[in-house]
Amino acid sequence: MKIATAQFTCAPADISANVRLIASLAGEARALGAELVVFPELALTGYELEALRARRDLWVRADDPRLDAVRASGVATVVNCAAVTGGERPAIETLVFGPDGELITTYRKQHLFEHEQDVFVAGQHDGRFEFGGLRFALATCFDNHFSALVSRGAAEGCQVHLASSLYGTGGGVEELAAVYPGIAKDFGLHVVVANHVGPAGAWTGCGRSAVWAAGGDLLAQADADIPMVVTAEVG
Repeated sequence: MKIATAQFTCAPADISANVRLIASLAGEARALGAELVVFPELALTGYELEALRARRDLWVRADDPRLDAVRASGVATVVNCAAVTGGERPAIETLVFGPDGELITTYRKQHLFEHEQDVFVAGQHDGRFEFGGLRFALATCFDNHFSALVSRGAAEGCQVHLASSLYGTGGGVEELAAVYPGIAKDFGLHVVVANHVGPAGAWTGCGRSAVWAAGGDLLAQADADIPMVVTAEVG
């Protein structure tokens, strides 16, 4: 299966603008022959924690009509967002839509990073789905630093590990370069990470979205400072 990872600079707290960008990049991934495309953490709003704390209109549900263009892209999409929980805080949630727009599964980030703990609620369940004959595991940014979460996916027969993330310039470059090929090598999983590029809230995304083969070989990697889609064959 050909899988794509897409990196871009989010429009701050603007779901409509980001949906247009996501749909365009999904279309590009489809044109490149990809069957599935992964987007960065909080791709629908950007990593705008203060806005997400204050504005419930930035929280979405899987059936939100504002996502119609994403569902109509004709390719399976892995889109991370702030999701309604029924409580006073949203969750950092991944929505997986199939190529015909149906909701395949959702996953809520379990390991919230420091400042996220005051804004979001943590998820309690692992994310899994099957598509195109492969079994996938889902994780979001800081989740990937917890080997127990990753190992459960491998133990449950997953072949591909998908990560929506935000790693910034500086130390984030080294973290991204160590964590994800390490998962591929240590757990025998294909690994796909989608990262921000450019301004992302208080951070500057370092790009370098990538795909690694099971075992740790780099298959494809985006540039450090350009919005783009890259693809690789996995499975």
